[in-house]
Amino acid sequence: MKKSFIFSLLYSCSLIASDYIYHISPISQNLKRHMIQNGSYHKGCPVSIDKLRYITLTYKDFYGDIKKGEMIVHKDIASNVVNIFKELYEIGYPIHRMSLVSHFGGNDWKSIEADNTSAFNCRNATGTNHFSKHAYGKAIDINPIENPYISKSGHISHKASLKFRVRKHIDNSPQDRAMIIKGDKALEIFKKYGFIWGGEWKSVKDYQHFSHP
Repeated sequence: MKKSFIFSLLYSCSLIASDYIYHISPISQNLKRHMIQNGSYHKGCPVSIDKLRYITLTYKDFYGDIKKGEMIVHKDIASNVVNIFKELYEIGYPIHRMSLVSHFGGNDWKSIEADNTSAFNCRNATGTNHFSKHAYGKAIDINPIENPYISKSGHISHKASLKFRVRKHIDNSPQDRAMIIKGDKALEIFKKYGFIWGGEWKSVKDYQHFSHP
C-alpha cells in the first residue's frame, strides 16, 4: 500500500528519526502574548517576532527518560539547532530540563537555578549594557548548573555549580556527562554547525553558552 506524505516547507517542518522528533513553527499570536506578558520579549528587542521560530524536540533527561523540550531561536539557525539536538540525542547526552525562559518570567537567574536549557531571551549580555546573542535568538545555554558562568575573578554565582568549577569528568553520572569539556562529542557537534563555545573565551568562561555568529 502506497502512503503519501505532505511536507509544508513554508511554515513548519517536522521529522521522526528513530524516536527523535522535532517540530519548527513560527511564533503564534498566543505565544507572542505569553512572551510579552512574561518578560522574554519587549519593545526595543533587536529582532522581530517574525524572525524567530518555536521549536519542540525530544531529549533524554538525567533519568534516561525521553522528554519533550521547547526553545525559541532565530529562523536562520533553526534547522541547525534541531540537527544538533538530534545528534546529542543519538549520543545519549543528558539534558536536565528544556523550557522557555518566559516560563521563568524572563528571569535568567531563575532559569539557571532550575538547570534549564534555553535559547531566546531579550536581555543584555552578563555585565554589559549591550544585547546578548540570546536577544537575537542566536545563543543556547545548555545544562547551566553543570556548565557554569565563571567571571574573570573566578566567581560562580549559583551555589549548585560550585562543584563543577573543576572541568574534569570523574564518573558516569548524568551530571558528570552533562558537563561539557574540551574533547567531548557534545562540544564537537555544536562546533560542526558553526557555534562558538563560551568555554573557550579568554577572560570569563561561560561553559553553558553556545552562540552563532
